[in-house]
Amino acid sequence: MSSGQIRVAATYIRGGTSKGVFFNLAELPLAAQVPGSARDALLLRVIGSPDPYGKHTDGMGGATSSTSKTVIVSPSAQDGHDVDYLFGQVSIDQPFVDWSGNCGNLSAAVGPYAIAQGMLPADRIPQDGIAEVRIWQANIGKTIINRVPMVGGQVQETGGFELDGVTFPGAEIAVDFLDPADSDGGAMFPTGNLVDDLEVPGVGTLKATLINAGIPTIFLNGSELGYTGCELQDDINGSAEALARFETIRAHGAIKMGLIDRVEEAQARQHTPKVAFVGPSATYQASSGKDVEASSIDLVVRALSMGKLHHAMMGTAAVAIGTAAAIPGTLVNLAAGGGQRNEVTFGHPSGTLKVGAEASLNNDEWRVTSASMSRSARILMEGWVRVPGDAF
Repeated sequence: MSSGQIRVAATYIRGGTSKGVFFNLAELPLAAQVPGSARDALLLRVIGSPDPYGKHTDGMGGATSSTSKTVIVSPSAQDGHDVDYLFGQVSIDQPFVDWSGNCGNLSAAVGPYAIAQGMLPADRIPQDGIAEVRIWQANIGKTIINRVPMVGGQVQETGGFELDGVTFPGAEIAVDFLDPADSDGGAMFPTGNLVDDLEVPGVGTLKATLINAGIPTIFLNGSELGYTGCELQDDINGSAEALARFETIRAHGAIKMGLIDRVEEAQARQHTPKVAFVGPSATYQASSGKDVEASSIDLVVRALSMGKLHHAMMGTAAVAIGTAAAIPGTLVNLAAGGGQRNEVTFGHPSGTLKVGAEASLNNDEWRVTSASMSRSARILMEGWVRVPGDAF
């Protein structure tokens, strides 16, 4: 006999160029309020994974890395923070949730969600102006600050801020990622080098910048792979051979970064590291048909997420781009023209994005104190999501 469906309080939110299902930890079923198999099974069923058809027809996911996301928020247990934010990247075709990294785009939606959920004291929320929300990113142990616009005591969601990769304009939310480098005591550059020779069996030896900032990322020169950096999604995602090559590069880069011990382990760690390729500024037509002029950007970047070329740019990868651009000698910095800089504007498949970072060299080791960008966020739906009672 069927156990019927249960209702779980949830909010569906777009943050930056991603969207996900947000949960208040206290409103999850008891078994899912702690990490483990029950929580993972619940989130998989909410999203509609694993789906061999790759459509997420029977769930809330959108069958892309940008839309198969879940977030759990709770009042913070950390001093000096308002809320704890836990991000789960749900695999589309496999039965697992990857908890190894953050989502930079959805980071912009955490502050608005926390305010809407009443997680901040009233004296922290102005009737009109900016509410500062200090967020503890629990996956990576880092602090994120949202500066959320308020009007009439409510979060302002509509406005004139335009973000390439998002159809409609919204209200601008400034997002600061404090001390975004690796949280496990490791160096920002795990090999100690700004540029490495990455040996990849069946592919060759590639120049690579391996960096832990925002999210572990492998940066490559597009020209070494036969790309200009102006490619759109179909140019990469339409080739099974190209995707397999990138996954092989990602797996071997993960080993060199010390994230995994064996190539086979990369399959269970789809969310990290990211792999991206860069090129000098160039003129191209974005996926929307908009012309991006070489003179308006410093470089071009294309990044893959969950095995596919991303339609725009992951927020955490943008942090990695801004950080690497601020450090003379990395592949990102060299593609942007070299030298020291505290912000960079790059071209991605949907348009352009500016990200800032403050870097300094101390005792022969690079440190980045913060990285910043602007995003927007909007609640799309709120209420309950229904799942079969025996799903977890």
